[in-house]
Amino acid sequence: MSRRVLVVEDHKTMREAVRMMLEPEGFVVLEATDGDSALEAIRRDPPEMVLLDYGIPGLDGAEVLARLKADPATAPVPVIVVTAMGPEAKQEALALGAAAFFTKPFSPAALLRTMATALGEPDAEGS
Repeated sequence: MSRRVLVVEDHKTMREAVRMMLEPEGFVVLEATDGDSALEAIRRDPPEMVLLDYGIPGLDGAEVLARLKADPATAPVPVIVVTAMGPEAKQEALALGAAAFFTKPFSPAALLRTMATALGEPDAEGS
């Protein structure tokens, strides 16, 4: 079974890097470049997970996260924030309901482990 992940990132190179990391692991990668298109994509067909940059155009990552978690239809979708922002953003993201927070640059292996855990995959902790 393929797992669909929406990558919300305005930098093309970063989206491509994440795609190259996730597709070999069996993920189907969907993309959005700003907050408005991210919300539209999630509401239209919710993915199993969202990787969300906080510094995106339009609605910023904090607003996207807040709206996702306030909507009963999208609240269960795990959101992992992957951003260049620092400790204040981390506190806010976790308070808003993010499953985890990664600062760029990040460890691909650590992100994959965290994604597996957030998706409730067996043996995620031991991999």
